[in-house]
Amino acid sequence: MFVHEEKIRVRYAETDQMGYVYYGNYAAYYEVARTEMLRTTGFSYKELEDMGVMMPVLEMNIKYNQPAKYDELLTIKIIIKEKPAVRIKFDYEVYNESGDLLNIGSTQLVFVDMKKNRPCKAPDVFMQKLAPYFG
Repeated sequence: MFVHEEKIRVRYAETDQMGYVYYGNYAAYYEVARTEMLRTTGFSYKELEDMGVMMPVLEMNIKYNQPAKYDELLTIKIIIKEKPAVRIKFDYEVYNESGDLLNIGSTQLVFVDMKKNRPCKAPDVFMQKLAPYFG
């Protein structure tokens, strides 16, 4: 299992008239956490794309418990519970500075060969970076 935490400060432009984070912005927060999590493995999205592999989102689920508010420092905890193959699932937990769980979510992405526009296995070099976390 791989776990990573990423901090994001809520900007004014991300809030609605009530001062709460607009619900659609959580997808962007999840993406920031995924991108930075991959970077900590020593591998980036850009490197995957340079190798001819992209990772579109197939599915996203989210459950809102409480709203995040303007200027709060959020912690996005991202978890990969299962070793990736053709698909990779990310689970998320978003906390505010008080440690309150604001929402939980998940995304499932698929590895796609950009030339063939078809699903493919995760590249070996990518799997080597994640191997220590999955025994």
